[in-house]
Amino acid sequence: VPNSSMEGLWRYENWGYPVFDAAPGAELWAWFKEDTQNVDGAWKELTGALSGLLCASLNFIDAANSLSPELTLRPAGVVDNKPVNSSYLRYATLPREIVCTENLTPWKKLLPCDSKDSSCSKMSVELRQTVSLVYDIVIVGAGSQDWSLRKLFGMGLGGACPLATMSNIYIDITSNKVSGRHLVNLAASRSFESFAFANVSRYGQERGGIVTKIHNNHWKSLDIVYLENIPWFLPVYFHTLKIVANGKEIKPVMKRYIPGKERTRPYYLEVALKLPGRSVTEISIDFDYVFLKWQEYPPDANHGFYIGSAIITALLPVGKNYTGLPQDGSTISSSFNATREGYLVQLRTETLIITLPTPDFSMPYNVICLACTVVALAFGPLHNITTKRLRLKDNESQSGPLLWIKTKISALRGVVQEKVLK
Repeated sequence: VPNSSMEGLWRYENWGYPVFDAAPGAELWAWFKEDTQNVDGAWKELTGALSGLLCASLNFIDAANSLSPELTLRPAGVVDNKPVNSSYLRYATLPREIVCTENLTPWKKLLPCDSKDSSCSKMSVELRQTVSLVYDIVIVGAGSQDWSLRKLFGMGLGGACPLATMSNIYIDITSNKVSGRHLVNLAASRSFESFAFANVSRYGQERGGIVTKIHNNHWKSLDIVYLENIPWFLPVYFHTLKIVANGKEIKPVMKRYIPGKERTRPYYLEVALKLPGRSVTEISIDFDYVFLKWQEYPPDANHGFYIGSAIITALLPVGKNYTGLPQDGSTISSSFNATREGYLVQLRTETLIITLPTPDFSMPYNVICLACTVVALAFGPLHNITTKRLRLKDNESQSGPLLWIKTKISALRGVVQEKVLK
């Protein structure tokens, strides 16, 4: 069961929670069947296939940036009701991957009306595709609050897909302050509100550490799971892990840590803790700087190295303001009146840019230019000195030209004397 996502930065404090959360960049995780003999090999084949299918750089995912979380991720869809074995799970991120047209075009072709696949007679695999877009209506509408699908997407609705059993549009109008025209036919309307439990922010490279701030705006304490996938080139020290809530240090309920290994596996950190009500909790850990091989630096090495998002997972006790899809749901309509024992919510933090010790890659260019200049200026004189021969000519070789000159001079004298006598 693979899950992949490519997204920018979602601002939870301003926009609430998305229906389907995703990390900045590219994120991929997959559960393999228990009879899979070589999970790493199957993982590599899957990333290569998805890379070609979506025209993305997912082929750069390998064992060096993949891990198997024990608590954060669970299989989606219909699964057997038994404990899961995380050894069959692989998770990785590419925080530098950017969504562009070359990714959206093949993604769109996977939709039923674009694939034109009529040979399917039995449904065994569910493919869920979601797109989250944020527009500033003031900018798009040139100061007007009026909007339409044609104005946002450049085209209107041509009708429902013939292969779809349901094709609905839901619009949240709870925050409308002025009345306006809706230029689409509403199949239903619903009020969506955000469960205000956490706003997440993160920053790094301050005294060589990573700090994540989690704001619990709810009045009640909340159990969460915090997951970090830290690259192997950023060694962290587990003994420096510190969790402080409202100025008081708290102890985690459970910790999972696997140290990374250079060019082999990343650092895996997963912590379960309880957030006090109406609190700001800081999770910090120190890291060190390492020197890489010169071939391992990206083309723009001075830009820095990206660190993937951390994942905060919580099980909400009530679904009053829950907007996400339930575990067994596929569409937004599945979240309507979906009473459950708990409601799973996941948040992704921002990515980080860390500056590692970087050599001066312009120095070879400068050395080459200087060396070529010196060689060019010195080559000509040195070539002349080393290759040109100086020869001394003897008197015999000089008698011919000198005799000819003397003869000419004598002839001129005779002519002058003759004219004088006349």
